[in-house]
Amino acid sequence: MHLARVMGTVVASQKEESLVGLRFLVLGIVDGDGRPTGATVVAADAVGAGVGEMVLFASGSSARQTRATDKRPCDCVVMAIVDSWEIEGDEKYRKGDDD
Repeated sequence: MHLARVMGTVVASQKEESLVGLRFLVLGIVDGDGRPTGATVVAADAVGAGVGEMVLFASGSSARQTRATDKRPCDCVVMAIVDSWEIEGDEKYRKGDDD
């Protein structure tokens, strides 16, 4: 699993039939301190995340293990909206504090 901030959405009017109904998000990957790494990825959204939210995402075969992505050709999925995280007792992020 990785941390990322939702940067935007992807709209694809033509897509593989099994992907119909999925929403796609552009994610900016962040490090443990919440700083952007410069890497981005497109992920299917299994939890209803919004632009600006911090999320957890999985890639590879794990991405097909959510109800939303089961048996679909997905390589990356947002599976949680992050409320907070800390490293060694130091809180690095709390939802709402970054507004």
